[in-house]
Amino acid sequence: MNLKLRIWRQKDSNSPGKFVDYEVKNVSPEMSFLEMLDMLNEELTLRGEEPIAFESDCREGICGACSIVINGLPHGPQRDTTVCQLHMRNFKDGDFLILEPWRAKPFPVLKDLIVDRSAMDRIMQAGGYISVNTGQAPEANAILVSKEVSDLAMDAASCIGCGACIAVCKNASAMLFVAAKVSHLNLLPQGHPEKYTRVWRMIKQMDAEGFGNCTNIGACEIICPKNVSLNFIAKMNRDYGLALLKGTYDKVKS
Repeated sequence: MNLKLRIWRQKDSNSPGKFVDYEVKNVSPEMSFLEMLDMLNEELTLRGEEPIAFESDCREGICGACSIVINGLPHGPQRDTTVCQLHMRNFKDGDFLILEPWRAKPFPVLKDLIVDRSAMDRIMQAGGYISVNTGQAPEANAILVSKEVSDLAMDAASCIGCGACIAVCKNASAMLFVAAKVSHLNLLPQGHPEKYTRVWRMIKQMDAEGFGNCTNIGACEIICPKNVSLNFIAKMNRDYGLALLKGTYDKVKS
């Protein structure tokens, strides 16, 4: 199949960007979307042009690095799929595709389709951990966890931190991402000692990074490639309210 692409090109974060049109011919339907971009970059390199910068790592849909907006949809038109797992058979011959980076103020463009997502790392550093003594690993059955709780924690832990929920949100809210990370640890007994400190610190850092507020539109849940539920936002809000009631604010304010 032959495709027409309009791709955002930007030299660096300090330079203005613009859309540039390209044509890609003889694309196999069995190619992944990133393989199609690899083929385009090979052609650009042979012509002596600058290849298009985009991120990828595992190419197995589990790392979240492949952050591209395709025709206005983060990760493209197929539900529950990252860009690296999106195949060209989902498109038709002659399709016109517009490719952009994540659009959010806390995600400055580094080059072309690559954005700086370190704001999400700083949120995790603020509270996305548990404090344990070093040494030999404890017996696996020493702390019993019910199947209901473990399943729910795993649902939250399925978040791959790609940022699609932020890119699709009209407010650039990071609530779904933060809620998933908070809930994953707060649900398990190992995370209970720091439960309220954690939710306060991570929300505080989220606000400091400049992410917007959640207005319950629900686009984040729809676009999430791992089906992380909005229910985790409700749980995080409950934990945050309890943190305020318990005075955790005073403990971590400084």
